[in-house]
Amino acid sequence: MSIKRIFDFAHQALEKYPQDDMFITKYHGEWEKTSTKEFNNLGDKISRGLLKLGIKPGDKIALITTASRTEWAVMDLGIAQIGAVSVPVYPTISPEDYDFIFNNAEVQYCFVSDRELLEKVQQIKSNVPSLKGIFTFDKVEGAANWNEILDLGNDDATQNEVEDLSNSINAEDLATIIYTSGTTGRPKGVMLSHQNIVSNVLACDPRIPRIKGFDYKDIRILSFLPICHVFERMLFYLYQNNGYSVYFAESIEKMGDNIKEVKPHIMTVVPRLIEKVYDKIYDKGTSAGGLKTKIFLWALGVNKAKKNLGKPSGLKEIIADKLVFSKWREGLGGNIITLVSGSAALQPRLNKMFQNAGIPILEGYGLTETSPVISVNSFGKIKVGTVGHVLDNLQVKIQEDGEITVKGPSVFKGYFKNEEMTKEVFTEEGFFKTGDIGHIDEEGYLHITDRKKEMFKTSGGKYIAPQAIENQAKASKFIEQIMVVGDGEKMPCALIQPDFNFVQHWAERKQINVGTTPEEIAKSPELKERIGKEIDYLNSKLGNWERIKRFQLTPEVWSIETGILTPTLKLKRKAVKERFIDLYNKMYDHDQEA
Repeated sequence: MSIKRIFDFAHQALEKYPQDDMFITKYHGEWEKTSTKEFNNLGDKISRGLLKLGIKPGDKIALITTASRTEWAVMDLGIAQIGAVSVPVYPTISPEDYDFIFNNAEVQYCFVSDRELLEKVQQIKSNVPSLKGIFTFDKVEGAANWNEILDLGNDDATQNEVEDLSNSINAEDLATIIYTSGTTGRPKGVMLSHQNIVSNVLACDPRIPRIKGFDYKDIRILSFLPICHVFERMLFYLYQNNGYSVYFAESIEKMGDNIKEVKPHIMTVVPRLIEKVYDKIYDKGTSAGGLKTKIFLWALGVNKAKKNLGKPSGLKEIIADKLVFSKWREGLGGNIITLVSGSAALQPRLNKMFQNAGIPILEGYGLTETSPVISVNSFGKIKVGTVGHVLDNLQVKIQEDGEITVKGPSVFKGYFKNEEMTKEVFTEEGFFKTGDIGHIDEEGYLHITDRKKEMFKTSGGKYIAPQAIENQAKASKFIEQIMVVGDGEKMPCALIQPDFNFVQHWAERKQINVGTTPEEIAKSPELKERIGKEIDYLNSKLGNWERIKRFQLTPEVWSIETGILTPTLKLKRKAVKERFIDLYNKMYDHDQEA
């Protein structure tokens, strides 16, 4: 069948890839499977139930879940195939942002996963005139449950109406509004059509690896990134397009357990997760002691010296793989074919290290506005430090100032209720301005240099690209997070969150008392001196104008919950600066100036 709308993936899966375990979610400690047939039947029930509630094509329905789960997938199908518009919302945003999104989109019904999210939405319900009802996936006393919609749709007498509506939906029709979490200001409603998402899925499909001897029923996916994020959602459809089984991870905290249980073949990741996995491996290897630590460090040296990516060749590489890197693969379940990385730049040294350890990482690049993928590496064509070749159905043009612009079927329809902002992000030739700086090399690989909006100019007129500096800095074991600042100031400085766990192990080994809480650790003069050496080393690789002249250690962990990281663990630069404004002022002697 021809795929033109997002719900066509589910219908095709039933026709071509029927299986017992299409989606799998853990409830009360047990994995529960939903078959392809049951998934489609449940989607039809939701469609019929929503029609009985009075939902019409174009009406907006919000979906919010703490962790991705099968109910979200069912709702997505049921909403899409009757022409309604889904509005997926991040669970971690503030009630104020909920208020803005619900009113901006004129949400009519909202489905939430649990009691905590229900209470969050109830806080703003009275402010949203369009909101008629809230349903929960978990059973919450006193709350309407999503089973009520399924019960409403039990009678299949109105299935003809569902099919008539489904047949009337065009590829160009609006499928979803995704509000970007944004690093500054109010969320923007990105309007994506069925064609936007479908064209991206079909263009990305040839880039994923096919392994000889594997049937579609053999492939297991572990999905843990928020499904409301367009990166994970596009892949969610891509997995359906191939008939793969999708296991929804319980949480980031339980990822380790879930990997052991599922033994996945493909996982999507963000660079921060790769960094954390490597830190855990390194800590374990270096703390083993004696011969084990010597072997571990020797193997890392062999890995680093390896000239060509891929399988081990030569006796040293084979021994290193057998003794050390085979255990890395076992730690990821033993079946990993590839990790797919997006959302931010991955440190090239880590990328190379994992590739050489037999864990290929396909790094890609895109934005919510491009549904999302613009370019991605593919098997046999991986170039570390790049985001791969541009998708075949897209046209990328590098503007005179280095900004990456793109045109093609996956570029969004515009910002909801904001024509002025929509006009601002397109060139006269109709190319979407990504806001990223980059270039395409002679082999056709796209390189991302920095975010255009994140680049800043010091008072001396020198431009600083902070992301590139921050990525290099995070190679240090002592630095968990860093933000380079200095817009309009006389010099670049940095706010740094130490890796508090590593620092405590370091302090124990050195018999230094740094305290036990983040507040105490951040005040340690010995730690500041040690991190100073890391900054000196970093500065030795930078131009004079880029060098970090001063830094301050922050007394807390940077997190999504505190509002300074996005759900995909990127910095909210304005929020970071505001939260640590006293430390910022101290670096620039603003208090003294006042």
